[in-house]
Amino acid sequence: MVTRDPSTEHFTYRVTWSVEDGEHVATCAEFPSLSWLDGDAIEALRGIRRMVADAIEDMRANGEAIPLPLAERDFSGKFVVRTTPDLHRRLTLEAAEAKVSLNRWVNAKLAM
Repeated sequence: MVTRDPSTEHFTYRVTWSVEDGEHVATCAEFPSLSWLDGDAIEALRGIRRMVADAIEDMRANGEAIPLPLAERDFSGKFVVRTTPDLHRRLTLEAAEAKVSLNRWVNAKLAM
């Protein structure tokens, strides 16, 4: 979370078709509890952007921190993944057979 006030345009929006609802559903990655349904994809996007703006206004009024847009975040390139011992063993073996480090092998698999 961050204290500065990002523009709603900088957040990550997605519009997909919902078979269950028979409409487009718009979401915002930084506000996962919000969504907007509309028969028109453009209107669904407009709806979620208004909803995010309203949520930010409420958060600001309540002194809550507004999330930093994903596009503005710094990423270190590191994260920890926990797995089973069997998968760890299998990946280590695959990496050894490919003559690369485990890190490089997992990176290549994640990039697929």
